[in-house]
Amino acid sequence: MFLDHPTLTATDSPLEPDRLERLNRVYGYAMALADSAGCDGLVDKLDQLHDHKGTLIAFWHAAPSADEQAFLAQAWASRIGAGTTSVEHEF
Repeated sequence: MFLDHPTLTATDSPLEPDRLERLNRVYGYAMALADSAGCDGLVDKLDQLHDHKGTLIAFWHAAPSADEQAFLAQAWASRIGAGTTSVEHEF
């Protein structure tokens, strides 16, 4: 079992704890997409996911592939995410 998962943070999380729950679901969804595509680099490269007022910001240890970025975008745009395409990547 891999134990070094990314940190999940959110603006106003003490007042809106559902933001952290949403990030946890989005992270799980993105990991499932990566696993089903045979991509095992996502968990090693991703450092932090942050929800800033409905924008997902992904912080990376190493530059992600286009597929890895797409997994997060798809998860964030889904009904379990924010339902938007507002995703930023910081390398």
